[in-house]
Amino acid sequence: MGSPKKQRKKFSKPSHPWQKERILAEQELLKEYGLNRKYEIWKMNSILKNFTTQAKNLVTIKNPQVEKERNQLLTKLSFLGLTGKDAKLEDVLSLTLKDVMERRLETLVYRKNLASSLRQARQFIVHEHISLGEKRITAPSYLVPLGEENSIQFSQGSILSNASHAIRLVQKKKTAEKKSKEKAEKDKAELKKKETKAEDADEKVVEKTKKVVEEKEETKVPTTHDLKKQKDKKEAKKQKTKKIAKNIVNK
Repeated sequence: MGSPKKQRKKFSKPSHPWQKERILAEQELLKEYGLNRKYEIWKMNSILKNFTTQAKNLVTIKNPQVEKERNQLLTKLSFLGLTGKDAKLEDVLSLTLKDVMERRLETLVYRKNLASSLRQARQFIVHEHISLGEKRITAPSYLVPLGEENSIQFSQGSILSNASHAIRLVQKKKTAEKKSKEKAEKDKAELKKKETKAEDADEKVVEKTKKVVEEKEETKVPTTHDLKKQKDKKEAKKQKTKKIAKNIVNK
């Protein structure tokens, strides 16, 4: 069993240390989620693997005990906000590492605009500035249950709980800038979409007009001048064939 004082490792390391694709993917995750070390990724990956292996084992077998375990697993995942209430075991298998990373306290603090960056969010959590209701959490990797997500706030005893604090004012300014930037990008994308739609509509109109012109040309009634030309051409052909026949006979 081991000593109760010594904590057991909560993650498993990758099987091979030098895998280029995995290393690059981990580097991207470190930047994207403001992580300090790779073991945080491995920890979240181990949690995900535990869920998926449980789901794989429960998919094939059918008995009362398995049904009970299946319900327990799905309730736990919906409690953590990883799946919906009406989710099935197949949905558990489609979960990704990013889905788990999005449920971390550090990520949610940043997403709720309580910090200007993920690094700052991490600092606030470690320094006991963030709480879930009355409960203070100092672990950035804490998986926030769906019911507690709305209770994420600055701790009551923290200096940051004062709305007029310098950091809060800077944060408000940054969030306003961020929102205006996002709105501008959204408007730009919508404008571009409208322009492309208008171009497509113009192209369709041009194609339609071309078709109409072609149809008109096909159904056009020939004039007397055109008929005369056709007649002249036919006569010229006849004379040519007569000459060729005459030459053959003379030979």
